[in-house]
Amino acid sequence: MNGLRTYIDKNGAGKRCADPVFYTRREGGPYYRWQYEELHRRWLGSRIHSFDFPVTELVPAAWKELPAGLQARLGEHYVD
Repeated sequence: MNGLRTYIDKNGAGKRCADPVFYTRREGGPYYRWQYEELHRRWLGSRIHSFDFPVTELVPAAWKELPAGLQARLGEHYVD
C-alpha cells in the first residue's frame, strides 16, 4: 500500500461515545471515510467528494493506531 496516508479528525479524536472515524488517501487520489458499522460488523468506506469533505482539521494517524479490522479492510481496498 505504497503512498497510503491515514488521518483522524482532530476534533473527534478524543470522543468516547462513538467509534472513531478514519480517513485515507493514496498518492493524490480521492479521500475515503472509514467508519465501523455494527450492523455489518465491518469497516465500511465511502469516497468523499470535495463538497462533502469535512471542514474540520485532519491529523495523521499512525498505522499502528488503526484497529486491526480496519488495517485488514484497507489491505482489501487498496490493492497494489
